[in-house]
Amino acid sequence: MTSKTVQTLDRVVIRFAGDSGDGMQLTGDRFTSETAALGNDLSTLPNFPAEIRAPQGTLPGVSSFQLHFADHDVLTPGDAPDVLVAMNPAALKANLADLPRGATLILDTDEFTKRNLGKVGYTSNPVDDGSLDSWHVHPLALTSITVEALAAFEGLSRKEKERAKNMFALGLLSWMYTRPTAGTEAFLEKKFGARPEILAANLAALRAGWNYGETTEDFASSYVVQPAPMPPGTYRNITGNTALALGLVAAAHRAGRPLLLGSYPITPASDILHALSGMKRHGVTTVQAEDEIAGIGIALGAAYGGAVGVTTTSGPGIALKSETIGLAVSLELPLVVVDIQRGGPSTGLPTKTEQADLLQVMFGRNGESPVPVIAARTPADCFDAAMDAVRIATTYRTPVVLLSDGYLANGSEPWSVPSVAELPGAPVDLATEPNATDDAGEPVFRPYLRDPETLARPWAVPGTPGLEHRIGGIEKADVTGDISYDPDNHDKMVRLRQAKVDGVTVPDLEVDDPTGDARVLVIGWGSTYGPVAAATRVVRNSGRPVARAHLRHLNPFPANLGEVLRRYDRVVLPEMNTGQLALLLRAKYLVDIRSHTAVRGLPFTTVELADVISQTLEEVR
Repeated sequence: MTSKTVQTLDRVVIRFAGDSGDGMQLTGDRFTSETAALGNDLSTLPNFPAEIRAPQGTLPGVSSFQLHFADHDVLTPGDAPDVLVAMNPAALKANLADLPRGATLILDTDEFTKRNLGKVGYTSNPVDDGSLDSWHVHPLALTSITVEALAAFEGLSRKEKERAKNMFALGLLSWMYTRPTAGTEAFLEKKFGARPEILAANLAALRAGWNYGETTEDFASSYVVQPAPMPPGTYRNITGNTALALGLVAAAHRAGRPLLLGSYPITPASDILHALSGMKRHGVTTVQAEDEIAGIGIALGAAYGGAVGVTTTSGPGIALKSETIGLAVSLELPLVVVDIQRGGPSTGLPTKTEQADLLQVMFGRNGESPVPVIAARTPADCFDAAMDAVRIATTYRTPVVLLSDGYLANGSEPWSVPSVAELPGAPVDLATEPNATDDAGEPVFRPYLRDPETLARPWAVPGTPGLEHRIGGIEKADVTGDISYDPDNHDKMVRLRQAKVDGVTVPDLEVDDPTGDARVLVIGWGSTYGPVAAATRVVRNSGRPVARAHLRHLNPFPANLGEVLRRYDRVVLPEMNTGQLALLLRAKYLVDIRSHTAVRGLPFTTVELADVISQTLEEVR
């Protein structure tokens, strides 16, 4: 027997793919958790079908999970996998085009039956016909080996044993890349603790996969990826939705107000509801409403009652919530509306990512109803973006839209857990007494008497003696809050509400231009942060200067944005839509924006954007 070798790699991209019932998301998640525990930087891309259970073995039913981990800073989930684990022919066919020549293929040959091959249009078995000769193929009878490894578990049916093949695959890949399994074993004990035989079978399959890699001649090498250098601190692997939930709770805590979420479950926002429902001990109340309109109505009612009101949804829900967002604009109450964007229009691509709701959240309401809009850039950044959204809402007494998307919501990366004492924010002052006097000199409450700096009106909790005031969607008189149909008053109130949003304090746009002589600027927003940063890194490594900037605040824009845009000969703006932000920037700053767009339900690749930047650099030579 030849001795095994151990090779050191600086980065690896692995994709697990199989039928939606094969447990690929769980397998990828567990591999990711163990990788994070080792200290590698990482980024993930779960990709799964919209159907709860698509037809087994078909292309629409393929579910995949991609993980990029490295010994250095990771910005994207990777353009293409170095290793593809395909649990059936459909998984192979759906993903093979992404696999570069020379990469590794691990196939469950038990699933490559004539029937399964026919379901996806294979006329011959690719394992045998030579069509995979350009790749390093490891054909393994994963299902049979798993069943054989669990032969001692006589109380389990063959089907129950087959379900553990994802744990066998996880064990094998854990051996290949020197990942620990202790965390996964603890996870399984928690998940299946009430079913001892199922627990024991999964643990046995996991260990059998590890042992198979250790003993078989088919795998001559294992690999090591050293930890990435990171600042000292406590880290955890976190998805965007979980980070966003924690950010909302932290912001409400720092504001000294309870948090209430009114939400209707919708992909890909539902996990925020799930996460917050387990945080009651932190002053969080969650209400799963009967529909989207009820969800935001509950949240706005909570805001009226003195809580941080939050509602979460995706694009179709934003359409339904638009009237109540307009009511919140009129009432001038703090409300956070979270939009986890997905492919549209209508139901569209529920489980795929997109950035196409920007114009809707900017303008998708009747009348002049401006709201601040901010966008998170990475899964971990969802925490900071949520805190920022609550800060703006409570400081300026306005609804705020926080944009994320399916890529950020389900993707994960290491997050440095901050100290509570270091978090920004301060307790919010509620109105507790009259703030003016009437003509007779008696104290009165004027609900629209504004703070001169923020233009925010007082936040008066109902039931506070002496602070009774009228609410509703009909236009209010300035200062008194009485119903008013006066044309000049309406004009004044519209302009005051616009001035309040325009006056929201946002930091200047920071530009990453190391040499200071770049002629091309690449600007992004939202989840394009990682691909844009990775692409500019590639171009700079080739010796060509290029500047980069990223927008978090989309309304209002940073004060220096116009000056930054006019500083460069070309401005390139990649968006996962057909050019929505480019439209706004062209209109506001009269700058020619080079728009690069895609609406494929997937994030940009580094190679794609690097090519776009390189072509632009050639044009300005």
